Amino acid sequence: MYLVTGGAGFIGSNLVADLADRGERVIVCDSLGEGDKWRNLAKRELEDVIPPDRLFDSLRGYAPKLQAVVHLGAISSTTESDGDRLLETNFRLSREIWRWCAKQGTPLIYASSAATYGDGSAGFDDTLDRDELAKFRPLNGYGWSKHLFDRWVARRLEMDEPAPPQWAGLKFFNVYGPNEYHKRGQASVVWHLFEQIAAGGPARLFKSHHPDYADGQQLRDFVWIDDCVAVMRWLLQTPEANGLFNVGTGRARTFLDLARAIFAAMGEREHIEFVPTPESIRPRYQYFTQASTARLRAHGYNADFTELEDGVRAYVRDHLMQDDPYR
Repeated sequence: MYLVTGGAGFIGSNLVADLADRGERVIVCDSLGEGDKWRNLAKRELEDVIPPDRLFDSLRGYAPKLQAVVHLGAISSTTESDGDRLLETNFRLSREIWRWCAKQGTPLIYASSAATYGDGSAGFDDTLDRDELAKFRPLNGYGWSKHLFDRWVARRLEMDEPAPPQWAGLKFFNVYGPNEYHKRGQASVVWHLFEQIAAGGPARLFKSHHPDYADGQQLRDFVWIDDCVAVMRWLLQTPEANGLFNVGTGRARTFLDLARAIFAAMGEREHIEFVPTPESIRPRYQYFTQASTARLRAHGYNADFTELEDGVRAYVRDHLMQDDPYR
């Protein structure tokens, strides 16, 4: 039996689908709200769905049966401005789950984020070295709250304090795929561009406000959701793998590449317009992200990552263009 916090969210529900389809018993902890987020879970048989405020009470009964906890629940909005809320949800809850797993002897996989790297000037090395971690400067409260927990974990390990028997923190890069629809403004660029094109308009990309990048040449490490699930599945099957791990393809691609892949998948003629980057996010805008996958490979992960064009094609044709886009 597995517990997935944030299991009704984007990455979480895709992992839940994979586990349930393999015959595993799955407990989801998440807040569903009043929207359609529940649809991310609608096709799966589940052991339980627990609201976050009842998590630890519910865990008392499930503890002996749990094979692992996958902690993906978080406030993931990069524009969240409530620092207290970010700390409570992304940092303090993560600490309590770490301590619970350490006490129970339960493996823990948790979501960190590539947002911890800030503008990338200090590199994209998924190191646990405390001096190296101290060099990263996240550009928003979300990235800072995730980075704060990574640093807390590194300190616990250096002090030889109790830890889960297996632990892994995953620094997800720019993930795209089905079941992200409830995120709306925070959904992937793939979803936004598809919606624009499907409505008959052009694909709108941000202009560059950096002298080293032409319009549309801003670079991101776009990673297909199935690759993220594959990494998590491998970790659950590889108890000797511990550490912080980047989850990205290791190859940055341009936003123009992304837009062209969407037009090709939809069978539409390319029509791209460039719009100014909003001034509110311009000072914190990232022009380049690219995962270093060396540490993940060194621990034995050898599966290939999906090419951008192949992932976009699968997302568009198998989900976004279908009457039922959910996984």
